[in-house]
Amino acid sequence: DQPLYRFDLLPEDGHERPAFINLQQYYAEAYLVERALQLPLIDLRWHSKVTALEPQAEGALLTVETPDGSYRIDAQWVLACDGSRSPLRGLLGQESHGRIFRDRFLIADVKMHAEFPTERWFWFDPPFHPGQSVLLHRQPDDVWRIDFQLGWDADPEEEKKPENIIPRIRALLGKDAPFELEWASVYTFACLRMDRFVHGRVVFAGDSAHGVSPFGARGANSGVQDAENLAWKLDRVLRGQADASLIATYGAEREYAADENIRNSTRATDFITPKSEISRLFRDAVLDLARDHEFARRIVNSGRLSVPATLHGSALNTPDTDTFDGTQLPGAVLADAPMRRPGADGTAWLLRALGPDFTLLHFGPTPAWAQALPGVLNLSIAAEGEAHAHGADLIDARGLAAKRLDARPGTSYLLRPDQHVCARWRRPDEAGVRAALQRASP
Repeated sequence: DQPLYRFDLLPEDGHERPAFINLQQYYAEAYLVERALQLPLIDLRWHSKVTALEPQAEGALLTVETPDGSYRIDAQWVLACDGSRSPLRGLLGQESHGRIFRDRFLIADVKMHAEFPTERWFWFDPPFHPGQSVLLHRQPDDVWRIDFQLGWDADPEEEKKPENIIPRIRALLGKDAPFELEWASVYTFACLRMDRFVHGRVVFAGDSAHGVSPFGARGANSGVQDAENLAWKLDRVLRGQADASLIATYGAEREYAADENIRNSTRATDFITPKSEISRLFRDAVLDLARDHEFARRIVNSGRLSVPATLHGSALNTPDTDTFDGTQLPGAVLADAPMRRPGADGTAWLLRALGPDFTLLHFGPTPAWAQALPGVLNLSIAAEGEAHAHGADLIDARGLAAKRLDARPGTSYLLRPDQHVCARWRRPDEAGVRAALQRASP
């Protein structure tokens, strides 16, 4: 019945995008279909089911069943993005391993005009739902999503009935609050993954490869990160610019990221829904202490929101030989920063300026030898008023890029097509950059 802790997901300015965008799945899917229909190399085939998968030395043979009969596809690569129940995983005789949590949550989408701020609220043991947890957050179109913890013994079919849902919502909002119940479901959750994501020419991504509890938006986010990681690598392999072994690094990197997600999701789930006496004692002690003590508020875990994993041990990273401060080490996702184009008004963003292939950022003039690097976009960054600013590609008008990357004049960063840092130097030379490129795309 009282707030314990409040925090801002993006406490600093100077980022083009907000820290968190909450979008219903049906919108995301509709936008993807609309875009796919515009692209000539994508063929959407509805009412199709893969019924057989035969791995081959240089690909895989698929049998596809449709209302008009079956046919076969001889594929160079198969990307299995077929969800948590993944028929393709079963056809390969593979399984996911992990932990299933013995609890149930009711999820209810409610349409209402509310004066609540656009925040994500989490209650532990509130008066309107005693002994359980409740989550509320806003979605587009004045739709608010409410999650009620029910416990493992709840009957899913009974709990989904409107006559049982509406009293719970009224207890939260007030008995006279106007609202419409749009949709409801009951879910359980698990944290699990396949042992390996890459099986020859069959590659698993998204929920087919790994699953986490819904706390923290880790499922959809990590699926998008899988796609970003895999797309550029597969593109280079298909173009003959890299060996097929590059795809194996997708497995290593995204398995590492999945483990981090599962670890954080498991900790959050154990805090939200403690299953042992010691876990509940710990949780309740943290909540009691959080009323008065700052240190305890940082331990409150209501499903900390997903952030991209830093790929510390990636074989594509070139280890630092120079000393840097901050978070932008090899394996990290590059932080955005506001920039300005010389002679232009308005804000240009660092991430939007990066190329579709590798990008080499130079804090200072671009070295002459760098112009000859194949398939690399060179971007020269200057501070406002710096001597070479007129000839620079970008002006770091507020100095945020230099601050976030701990850059000095002469510093360079090499970025992968998926905007991860793969190398950085205080004073790069051609041999070192070429070696880093070869390491990042063998």
